[in-house]
Amino acid sequence: MAAETHLQGVEISAAQFFEIWNHYDSDGNGYLDGKELLNFIQELQQARKKAGLELTPEMKAFVDQYGKSTDGKIGIVELAQILPTEENFLLFFRCQQLKSSEDFMQTWRKYDTDHSGFIETEELKSFLKDLLQKANKQIGDSKLTEYTEIMLKMFDSNNDGKLELTEMASLLPVQENFLLQFKSVKMRGKEFNKAFELYDQDGNGYIDENELDALLKDLCEKNKKDLDINNLPTYKKNMMALSDGGKLYRTELALILCAEQD
Repeated sequence: MAAETHLQGVEISAAQFFEIWNHYDSDGNGYLDGKELLNFIQELQQARKKAGLELTPEMKAFVDQYGKSTDGKIGIVELAQILPTEENFLLFFRCQQLKSSEDFMQTWRKYDTDHSGFIETEELKSFLKDLLQKANKQIGDSKLTEYTEIMLKMFDSNNDGKLELTEMASLLPVQENFLLQFKSVKMRGKEFNKAFELYDQDGNGYIDENELDALLKDLCEKNKKDLDINNLPTYKKNMMALSDGGKLYRTELALILCAEQD
Protein backbone atom coordinates (compact mmCIF):
# COMPACT_ATOMS: atom_id res chain seq x y z
CA MET A 1 0.00 0.00 0.00
CA ALA A 2 1.48 3.33 -1.11
CA ALA A 3 0.37 5.28 1.95
CA GLU A 4 2.01 2.80 4.31
CA THR A 5 5.18 2.82 2.20
CA HIS A 6 5.36 6.62 2.45
CA LEU A 7 5.30 6.32 6.24
CA GLN A 8 8.62 4.47 6.07
CA GLY A 9 10.40 7.47 4.57
CA VAL A 10 12.86 9.62 6.47
CA GLU A 11 11.29 12.55 4.67
CA ILE A 12 8.10 12.69 2.58
CA SER A 13 7.00 15.10 -0.12
CA ALA A 14 3.84 17.17 -0.15
CA ALA A 15 2.30 14.79 -2.71
CA GLN A 16 3.06 11.81 -0.47
CA PHE A 17 1.65 13.62 2.54
CA PHE A 18 -1.62 14.28 0.73
CA GLU A 19 -1.79 10.66 -0.39
CA ILE A 20 -1.40 9.58 3.23
CA TRP A 21 -4.07 12.02 4.35
CA ASN A 22 -6.59 10.99 1.67
CA HIS A 23 -5.97 7.31 2.38
CA TYR A 24 -6.65 7.49 6.11
CA ASP A 25 -9.44 10.07 5.91
CA SER A 26 -11.53 7.34 4.33
CA ASP A 27 -14.89 9.06 4.82
CA GLY A 28 -13.59 12.40 3.52
CA ASN A 29 -14.93 14.42 6.47
CA GLY A 30 -11.75 16.46 6.89
CA TYR A 31 -10.31 14.76 9.97
CA LEU A 32 -9.12 11.41 11.30
CA ASP A 33 -11.01 9.98 14.22
CA GLY A 34 -11.96 6.67 15.80
CA LYS A 35 -10.87 3.69 13.72
CA GLU A 36 -9.25 5.90 11.07
CA LEU A 37 -6.93 7.43 13.63
CA LEU A 38 -6.11 4.12 15.33
CA ASN A 39 -5.35 2.52 11.93
CA PHE A 40 -3.01 5.37 11.11
CA ILE A 41 -1.16 5.06 14.42
CA GLN A 42 -0.82 1.28 14.09
CA GLU A 43 0.46 1.46 10.52
CA LEU A 44 2.80 4.35 11.36
CA GLN A 45 4.42 2.25 14.09
CA GLN A 46 4.67 -0.80 11.82
CA ALA A 47 6.09 1.19 8.90
CA ARG A 48 8.75 2.91 11.01
CA LYS A 49 9.78 -0.41 12.57
CA LYS A 50 9.97 -2.10 9.16
CA ALA A 51 12.20 0.70 7.87
CA GLY A 52 14.46 0.38 10.92
CA LEU A 53 13.48 3.82 12.18
CA GLU A 54 12.56 4.88 15.69
CA LEU A 55 9.53 7.04 16.27
CA THR A 56 10.50 10.68 16.50
CA PRO A 57 9.77 12.47 19.81
CA GLU A 58 6.80 14.14 18.10
CA MET A 59 5.48 10.76 16.96
CA LYS A 60 5.90 9.24 20.42
CA ALA A 61 3.99 12.08 22.02
CA PHE A 62 1.30 11.72 19.37
CA VAL A 63 0.97 7.96 19.95
CA ASP A 64 0.79 8.49 23.71
CA GLN A 65 -1.95 11.07 23.27
CA TYR A 66 -4.14 9.33 20.69
CA GLY A 67 -3.16 5.66 20.60
CA LYS A 68 -5.18 4.36 23.53
CA SER A 69 -8.63 5.78 22.88
CA THR A 70 -11.20 6.03 20.10
CA ASP A 71 -12.17 9.53 21.25
CA GLY A 72 -9.30 11.32 19.49
CA LYS A 73 -9.70 13.54 16.46
CA ILE A 74 -7.00 15.24 14.36
CA GLY A 75 -6.92 17.38 11.24
CA ILE A 76 -4.35 18.08 8.54
CA VAL A 77 -2.50 20.57 10.73
CA GLU A 78 -1.95 18.02 13.50
CA LEU A 79 -0.83 15.34 11.03
CA ALA A 80 1.64 17.68 9.36
CA GLN A 81 3.23 18.43 12.72
CA ILE A 82 4.34 14.84 13.28
CA LEU A 83 5.32 13.55 9.83
CA PRO A 84 8.87 14.21 8.56
CA THR A 85 8.20 16.39 5.54
CA GLU A 86 10.36 18.24 3.07
CA GLU A 87 10.63 22.02 3.34
CA ASN A 88 7.85 23.02 0.96
CA PHE A 89 4.12 23.54 1.18
CA LEU A 90 3.90 21.79 4.53
CA LEU A 91 5.85 24.66 6.02
CA PHE A 92 2.55 26.47 5.70
CA PHE A 93 0.87 24.03 8.06
CA ARG A 94 3.79 24.06 10.48
CA CYS A 95 3.99 27.83 10.79
CA GLN A 96 0.30 28.61 10.40
CA GLN A 97 -0.65 30.00 13.79
CA LEU A 98 -3.95 31.78 13.54
CA LYS A 99 -5.11 32.71 17.01
CA SER A 100 -8.65 31.47 16.45
CA SER A 101 -11.41 30.57 14.03
CA GLU A 102 -12.43 34.22 14.30
CA ASP A 103 -9.14 35.31 12.67
CA PHE A 104 -9.70 32.79 9.92
CA MET A 105 -13.29 33.96 9.30
CA GLN A 106 -12.24 37.60 9.17
CA THR A 107 -9.57 36.75 6.61
CA TRP A 108 -12.11 34.82 4.56
CA ARG A 109 -14.55 37.75 4.71
CA LYS A 110 -11.84 40.02 3.35
CA TYR A 111 -11.31 37.92 0.22
CA ASP A 112 -14.79 36.60 -0.51
CA THR A 113 -15.69 40.11 -1.62
CA ASP A 114 -18.68 39.10 -3.74
CA HIS A 115 -20.20 36.98 -0.92
CA SER A 116 -20.32 33.99 -3.27
CA GLY A 117 -19.16 31.53 -0.61
CA PHE A 118 -16.10 30.70 -2.72
CA ILE A 119 -12.56 31.94 -3.12
CA GLU A 120 -11.21 31.65 -6.66
CA THR A 121 -7.60 31.03 -7.69
CA GLU A 122 -6.22 34.57 -7.54
CA GLU A 123 -8.18 35.35 -4.38
CA LEU A 124 -6.85 32.13 -2.88
CA LYS A 125 -3.27 33.20 -3.55
CA SER A 126 -3.84 36.47 -1.71
CA PHE A 127 -5.69 34.64 1.06
CA LEU A 128 -2.76 32.26 1.66
CA LYS A 129 -0.27 35.11 1.56
CA ASP A 130 -2.29 36.93 4.22
CA LEU A 131 -2.48 33.84 6.45
CA LEU A 132 1.27 33.29 6.16
CA GLN A 133 1.97 36.90 7.05
CA LYS A 134 -0.16 36.47 10.17
CA ALA A 135 2.18 33.59 11.03
CA ASN A 136 5.24 35.84 10.37
CA LYS A 137 6.26 33.80 7.33
CA GLN A 138 7.40 35.59 4.18
CA ILE A 139 7.54 33.66 0.88
CA GLY A 140 8.26 34.47 -2.76
CA ASP A 141 5.75 34.55 -5.61
CA SER A 142 6.85 31.22 -7.09
CA LYS A 143 6.45 29.44 -3.76
CA LEU A 144 3.10 31.12 -3.21
CA THR A 145 1.93 29.89 -6.62
CA GLU A 146 3.06 26.39 -5.69
CA TYR A 147 1.14 26.54 -2.41
CA THR A 148 -1.98 27.76 -4.21
CA GLU A 149 -1.83 24.97 -6.79
CA ILE A 150 -1.41 22.32 -4.10
CA MET A 151 -4.28 23.76 -2.08
CA LEU A 152 -6.54 23.53 -5.12
CA LYS A 153 -5.37 20.00 -5.87
CA MET A 154 -6.07 18.94 -2.33
CA PHE A 155 -9.39 20.62 -1.59
CA ASP A 156 -11.02 21.48 -4.93
CA SER A 157 -12.95 18.24 -5.33
CA ASN A 158 -14.89 19.29 -8.43
CA ASN A 159 -11.92 20.98 -10.14
CA ASP A 160 -13.68 24.29 -10.68
CA GLY A 161 -10.72 26.39 -9.55
CA LYS A 162 -12.32 27.67 -6.34
CA LEU A 163 -12.67 26.64 -2.71
CA GLU A 164 -15.52 26.81 -0.22
CA LEU A 165 -15.25 28.17 3.31
CA THR A 166 -15.64 24.72 4.86
CA GLU A 167 -12.90 23.34 2.60
CA MET A 168 -10.49 26.12 3.51
CA ALA A 169 -11.25 25.70 7.20
CA SER A 170 -9.25 22.46 7.10
CA LEU A 171 -6.23 24.75 7.59
CA LEU A 172 -7.30 25.18 11.21
CA PRO A 173 -6.36 22.74 13.97
CA VAL A 174 -9.35 20.54 14.85
CA GLN A 175 -9.78 22.15 18.27
CA GLU A 176 -9.99 25.59 16.67
CA ASN A 177 -12.23 24.57 13.76
CA PHE A 178 -15.71 25.38 14.97
CA LEU A 179 -17.06 24.69 11.46
CA LEU A 180 -16.44 21.00 12.00
CA GLN A 181 -18.88 21.09 14.90
CA PHE A 182 -21.58 22.51 12.66
CA LYS A 183 -20.93 20.11 9.81
CA SER A 184 -23.31 17.49 11.21
CA VAL A 185 -26.12 19.95 12.02
CA LYS A 186 -26.36 21.67 8.64
CA MET A 187 -29.84 22.10 7.21
CA ARG A 188 -31.20 21.44 3.75
CA GLY A 189 -31.86 24.55 1.70
CA LYS A 190 -35.60 24.87 2.36
CA GLU A 191 -35.17 24.15 6.06
CA PHE A 192 -32.42 26.75 6.32
CA ASN A 193 -34.49 29.41 4.55
CA LYS A 194 -37.40 28.71 6.87
CA ALA A 195 -35.14 29.01 9.93
CA PHE A 196 -33.59 32.24 8.64
CA GLU A 197 -37.01 33.81 8.20
CA LEU A 198 -38.10 32.61 11.63
CA TYR A 199 -35.13 34.17 13.45
CA ASP A 200 -34.99 37.31 11.31
CA GLN A 201 -37.78 38.53 13.53
CA ASP A 202 -38.00 42.06 12.15
CA GLY A 203 -37.82 40.85 8.55
CA ASN A 204 -35.00 43.22 7.60
CA GLY A 205 -33.09 40.57 5.62
CA TYR A 206 -30.28 39.90 8.06
CA ILE A 207 -29.63 38.36 11.47
CA ASP A 208 -28.30 40.65 14.19
CA GLU A 209 -26.48 39.54 17.35
CA ASN A 210 -29.62 39.09 19.44
CA GLU A 211 -31.37 37.09 16.73
CA LEU A 212 -28.28 34.95 16.24
CA ASP A 213 -28.13 34.34 19.97
CA ALA A 214 -31.69 32.94 19.91
CA LEU A 215 -30.92 30.78 16.85
CA LEU A 216 -27.77 29.31 18.38
CA LYS A 217 -29.44 28.57 21.70
CA ASP A 218 -32.12 26.56 19.91
CA LEU A 219 -29.53 24.76 17.77
CA CYS A 220 -27.56 23.80 20.88
CA GLU A 221 -30.70 22.47 22.54
CA LYS A 222 -31.62 20.37 19.51
CA ASN A 223 -28.08 19.08 18.88
CA LYS A 224 -26.59 18.50 22.32
CA LYS A 225 -24.31 15.71 21.06
CA ASP A 226 -22.60 18.02 18.59
CA LEU A 227 -22.89 21.49 20.06
CA ASP A 228 -22.07 22.67 23.57
CA ILE A 229 -24.19 25.57 24.79
CA ASN A 230 -21.23 26.64 26.96
CA ASN A 231 -19.41 27.45 23.72
CA LEU A 232 -22.23 29.66 22.47
CA PRO A 233 -20.23 32.92 22.87
CA THR A 234 -17.45 31.43 20.71
CA TYR A 235 -19.88 30.21 18.05
CA LYS A 236 -21.51 33.62 18.00
CA LYS A 237 -18.23 35.53 17.76
CA ASN A 238 -16.98 33.34 14.91
CA MET A 239 -20.19 33.68 12.92
CA MET A 240 -20.37 37.43 13.42
CA ALA A 241 -16.84 37.66 11.99
CA LEU A 242 -18.55 37.00 8.65
CA SER A 243 -21.07 39.79 9.17
CA ASP A 244 -21.21 43.17 7.48
CA GLY A 245 -21.12 45.70 10.30
CA GLY A 246 -23.04 43.42 12.66
CA LYS A 247 -25.47 42.32 9.93
CA LEU A 248 -25.25 38.60 9.16
CA TYR A 249 -26.94 38.16 5.80
CA ARG A 250 -28.50 34.97 4.49
CA THR A 251 -25.56 34.11 2.19
CA GLU A 252 -23.00 34.36 5.01
CA LEU A 253 -25.04 32.34 7.50
CA ALA A 254 -25.66 29.75 4.79
CA LEU A 255 -21.91 29.11 4.57
CA ILE A 256 -22.10 27.64 8.06
CA LEU A 257 -25.61 26.27 8.44
CA CYS A 258 -26.83 25.33 4.97
CA ALA A 259 -25.85 21.98 3.46
CA GLU A 260 -27.69 22.63 0.24
CA GLN A 261 -28.66 25.99 -1.21
CA ASP A 262 -31.65 25.41 -3.45
